[in-house]
Amino acid sequence: MESQGVPPGPYRATKLWNEVTTSFRAGMPLRKHRQHFKKYGNCFTAGEAVDWLYDLLRNNSNFGPEVTRQQTIQLLRKFLKNHVIEDIKGRWGSENVDDNNQLFRFPATSPLKTLPRRYPELRKNNIENFSKDKDSIFKLRNLSRRTPKRHGLHLSQENGEKIKHEIINEDQENAIDNRELSQEDVEEVWRYVILIYLQTILGVPSLEEVINPKQVIPQYIMYNMANTSKRGVVILQNKSDDLPHWVLSAMKCLANWPRSNDMNNPTYVGFERDVFRTIADYFLDLPEPLLTFEYYELFVNILGLLQPHLERVAIDALQLCCLLLPPPNRRKLQLLMRMISRMSQNVDMPKLHDAMGTRSLMIHTFSRCVLCCAEEVDLDELLAGRLVSFLMDHHQEILQVPSYLQTAVEKHLDYLKKGHIENPGDGLFAPLPTYSYCKQISAQEFDEQKVSTSQAAIAELLENIIKNRSLPLKEKRKKLKQFQKEYPLIYQKRFPTTESEAALFGDKPTIKQPMLILRKPKFRSLR
Repeated sequence: MESQGVPPGPYRATKLWNEVTTSFRAGMPLRKHRQHFKKYGNCFTAGEAVDWLYDLLRNNSNFGPEVTRQQTIQLLRKFLKNHVIEDIKGRWGSENVDDNNQLFRFPATSPLKTLPRRYPELRKNNIENFSKDKDSIFKLRNLSRRTPKRHGLHLSQENGEKIKHEIINEDQENAIDNRELSQEDVEEVWRYVILIYLQTILGVPSLEEVINPKQVIPQYIMYNMANTSKRGVVILQNKSDDLPHWVLSAMKCLANWPRSNDMNNPTYVGFERDVFRTIADYFLDLPEPLLTFEYYELFVNILGLLQPHLERVAIDALQLCCLLLPPPNRRKLQLLMRMISRMSQNVDMPKLHDAMGTRSLMIHTFSRCVLCCAEEVDLDELLAGRLVSFLMDHHQEILQVPSYLQTAVEKHLDYLKKGHIENPGDGLFAPLPTYSYCKQISAQEFDEQKVSTSQAAIAELLENIIKNRSLPLKEKRKKLKQFQKEYPLIYQKRFPTTESEAALFGDKPTIKQPMLILRKPKFRSLR
């Protein structure tokens, strides 16, 4: 069942909860069941509910295929706790649900949660205060003329050239001596530019329902942009805000495994699990998630862009949002994502959990360390897992410094110095990137493209094994045999005959000798 789509706005997690519970209540099959010599109608077993809900979540764009069966069981337990379901005797309020044949039913009461009501007076005051600030700082008299209205994926060259000619003409007409800018002016330009870019990328008429402009701290953005290593990782001036030395050493050990495991490190069985547990304990004990409680609504709203045809939009939006983080949080997020991404791709990494793969373990362990609400939200774990999965796959691009933002701010400051605008927000002259959605394709076409892309990657892997001259012949035979077992069709396409396979190793094709045909003895009659 596909998601109907929850629009950006406040309390998006609650809206998603209502969407999932409504879909579950409307679509979960009900039938008669027998238990303890009694028949019960219009009910379902816990195992049937897990099966159906698991399929629903994996096909919902807000959660995706990374959802595990254990997470589905956890959600079903929250359903029982919140009286979305009850057992056949009408009991609820606990989380006593397992993947078994226990019987449950839907109660007569509505499972939907009411959205928290905002106080009108407080909201009115906030809007009035923001309007006053906007009049004095964020004046947008020329924004409609210079900001592209289309929502596209590439910078429009025509818009850029048009804006460039306009600026040159205005420079000739309004040439004024440079004037000094205060630090406050510079900071307001940073706040203004990043909010305009974020609004344009998300394609929303206003960011008011997603983030308060006062939550944007320009000093954080400026520091995160300017103080980075060659690899783009934030460098902290105050080392007391950094990760402890023993945590950094442990993270480097697992990120570079097994190369970093020199003779100075212990080599006992289970050493890797102890190191991983040490890292996990540190991040789990942090007072707040790395994306902070303050920006929870912002990142939850971006989660609704995490769809195949909106991947580029999601990456650009997350890139800007991660610049808003305090520098210590951004550095920890960068190092954590780099570590878990390397670990999940490392085929030499020993098994860290008896029942869970490395990637699933990374998502399960660190999701709530990255995204979490200050008040308990029932879909926190699923939403955080979806975001961490996306960050793992795209962390290098999301957590790098966007050069276009620095250029836009510098041009705006230069324009402000020359007196062409009186206030920092008096019109954005730097061309914004325009975004246009890709052509939408059907689910069948997407699956076909996904399969063809995967097969091409697997075929490329086979070629790498074949052409690897440093690989010993015995090891190459072993890997090819394993590949043939896992992907027989791709292997057969590459080696259609035994002769082509033998040519790789310079051997003669093995020809099995025909079975000896034993002639049946003729029995003569005794007569």
